[in-house]
Amino acid sequence: MAYNLCSSPSSLYKPLCNTPSSSSRDSKSRNLNNNFDHSSKINTLSSQSRATSLQITNVSLQDEEIPRQETSKDSNFKEKTGSSSKSYIWVNPKSSRASILRKRSYDAKYTSLVNAAKYLNSCSPNKDDVLDVLSEFDVFSREVVVYNVTLKVFRKARDLDKAEKLFDEMLERGVKPDNFTFSTIISCARLCNLADKAVEWFEKMPSFGLEPDDVTFSTMIDSYGRAGNVEKALSLYDRARTGEWRLDATPFSTLIRIYKVARNFDGCLNFYEEMKALGVKPNLVIYKILLDDMGRAKRPWQVKKFYQDIIDNGLSPSFVTYAALLHAKRGLGLNVVLYNSILAMCADLGHVDKAVEIFEDMKSSGIKPDSWTFSSMITIFSCCGKVSEAENTLNEMFEAGFQPNIFILTSLIQCYGKAQRIDDVVKTFNRIFDWVITPDDRFCGCLLNVMTQTPNEELSKLVKCVERANPKLGYVVKLLVEEQDSEGNFKNEATDLFDSISTEVKKAYCNCLIDLCIKLNMLERSWELLDLGLTLEIYTNIMSRTSTQWSLNLKSLSPGAALTALHIWMNDLSKVLEAGEQLPPLLGMNTGHGKRKYSEKGLANVLESYLKELNSPFHEAPDKVGWFLTTKVAAESWLESRKSTDAVAA
Repeated sequence: MAYNLCSSPSSLYKPLCNTPSSSSRDSKSRNLNNNFDHSSKINTLSSQSRATSLQITNVSLQDEEIPRQETSKDSNFKEKTGSSSKSYIWVNPKSSRASILRKRSYDAKYTSLVNAAKYLNSCSPNKDDVLDVLSEFDVFSREVVVYNVTLKVFRKARDLDKAEKLFDEMLERGVKPDNFTFSTIISCARLCNLADKAVEWFEKMPSFGLEPDDVTFSTMIDSYGRAGNVEKALSLYDRARTGEWRLDATPFSTLIRIYKVARNFDGCLNFYEEMKALGVKPNLVIYKILLDDMGRAKRPWQVKKFYQDIIDNGLSPSFVTYAALLHAKRGLGLNVVLYNSILAMCADLGHVDKAVEIFEDMKSSGIKPDSWTFSSMITIFSCCGKVSEAENTLNEMFEAGFQPNIFILTSLIQCYGKAQRIDDVVKTFNRIFDWVITPDDRFCGCLLNVMTQTPNEELSKLVKCVERANPKLGYVVKLLVEEQDSEGNFKNEATDLFDSISTEVKKAYCNCLIDLCIKLNMLERSWELLDLGLTLEIYTNIMSRTSTQWSLNLKSLSPGAALTALHIWMNDLSKVLEAGEQLPPLLGMNTGHGKRKYSEKGLANVLESYLKELNSPFHEAPDKVGWFLTTKVAAESWLESRKSTDAVAA
């Protein structure tokens, strides 16, 4: 295919086949606006990057299916594998769900369809006879699907009244509801906080010959609990356990809440351990309940454990989680360690005003801040660019008899960089040697990030700092800023740099270096760095393909890296069309969720603005945060128009 001209097994991108040399850059590019404006400076990338192409990870629905290999205690059962398209699954005849599972089996469906075809061939060719035949078999009904889709719309609008009226219309028209019909109405009632209604609809299912599935049972444990029918909720849970149904976190949050109301704290912990044993991951809602429970139970060790579990499970504590933690710890009697934990959480979440309030409350309560307290406050002020507040806190720290550490100095450099106070950045950098502090990878990464925000005429001041802190990084930066790579050693030097730094900072370094390239109008260097990042697996899974959608995943990239990848992707799509191949029905770009901490401007905002400049058909999806989508027809039309524009420009 067109995009596999030069593939590499270690990279999602193809290596740069014909990377333009630095000498080919327009000598006048250095006279462009020196502000770090990605949109204006990357416009020329489309026509210059045609030699660079992406290697796609091809994914299909078939590729994603993993053959089911289940063992059986029945010695007569022989596992079927190989090229057969059928999937044989042994059903335990003693299971309460055996009859349902048999109906869902391949053989049952195949037999049903064969018999339906046989009777349809023999019946009279009129509507009534055909419907009589179909009613005898479990054949896919188009009408019920249309109704179910409409019910989903009412559920999204949280309009139970219209959903119920539509159900009545189904019955009047002789359309038989299925499990999906009831599960949609039940979940609609639950979303409307009408637990009694959810129970009412659940109890109607047997009269229609339907047995609830796993999802419905999971929902109903929650609904019965909210309706106050604790006995029924626990009964359904026991039934789910014995029937080995899959449960999500929702019923567990309800059951834990039930035991919380009864002040049975050990019962809450038992359900928490049980859900983990079943492989169900606790969410922030459950942790909030447990934090509150353990605060009431005066168990500080459990509060600390649950907070650590939140972090270990990769969850980002929300403001609600923070409030629950604060409430729990207030009930235990606050000390400097607990205050520091809460301030650290405020720093993680970007809650500046709340952190200031807690810091003042700490001092007024007679608890003396320690070095970690001051470190958290300086970090919070620095991240949002509050220079005077950060400096005042640093002075307060000195007065308390503490010396700053590498974390505090890193925060201060970030703070001065945001405020464009480059001389203060240099002054702070020099102080680390006065205090005999060794710059680490994160400190150097912070210096590199500041360079992406610094006016070009002041960059030389920071180059000297970077050279002193990390000679390898300093040399790579100098090659960019002073354009000294006449021998073409840039990529080798960058490779040596990435080999010498810790894994956790490689992506941050690569992002910043690409941003610096875009800032300096060194577009070919940005392509080299992006390709290098993929070759070294610093970036992974940037592109993906299924039979229905091709996606560009930008959420781990900086603005400059994201726009570089976007233009290369656009060129790849154009090459697909030129080769006479087809695009999928849907194309999308994923920028991740919402805004950045301490910032009103996330990657989604940057991309949206730039896509408008390109007059692209990609628009933000209302129901998928951070996604920009378009259709095949719109994308093809747009790419053709850009091709015509480029031809005219040439």
